[in-house]
Amino acid sequence: MNQTQSDPTVQPVPSSVTEQVDAADTTLSNPKWAVIGLGSNLGNRLETLQGAVDLLEDTPGVRVKAVSPVYETEPWGVDAGSQPSYFNAVVLVRTTLPPSSLLERGQAIEEAFDRVREVRWGPRTIDVDILSYANVVSDDPVLTLPHPRAHERGFVLVPWHDVDPEAQVPGRGAVADLLGTVSTDGVLPRVDLELRLPE
Repeated sequence: MNQTQSDPTVQPVPSSVTEQVDAADTTLSNPKWAVIGLGSNLGNRLETLQGAVDLLEDTPGVRVKAVSPVYETEPWGVDAGSQPSYFNAVVLVRTTLPPSSLLERGQAIEEAFDRVREVRWGPRTIDVDILSYANVVSDDPVLTLPHPRAHERGFVLVPWHDVDPEAQVPGRGAVADLLGTVSTDGVLPRVDLELRLPE
């Protein structure tokens, strides 16, 4: 066999490629846990929540590991009866994305479902909130971690506890303990509804 026509599959892999693969492996071998809250009170709420779960799973560097039961709750911070009720759920993910990239993905998912931000506490097709990321505590105004109001909201803590009974809100304590300090009135389990974990 002519040496100049050697089988290309036995060529040495360039060191630059090897270094890139090794760097990627290092990143992928160190994923972080993140907790994401979902809420919807416009349109087909269950379908929208499921769509958000599926889009999270379709995100490179994100794997959905657990999905909570669905709860129906009254809108927070507005007059009773002024908006439709919410469907809420909490999702646990493993991710190699930094918090800023995960935030961008959450906002892109909101945009995909035509989320409108005209009024604070206004109705929305989908809300995608990063509740916590690993054990990070940050007061960055762009992304405060953990979510600054997660520890005082029953509609967050109840499904969070369902999906991870041992969960901690960084800097605030155990979700199980925090549940005892908030009202869970109006956080109604919808046992007739279920979000699917992506295949």
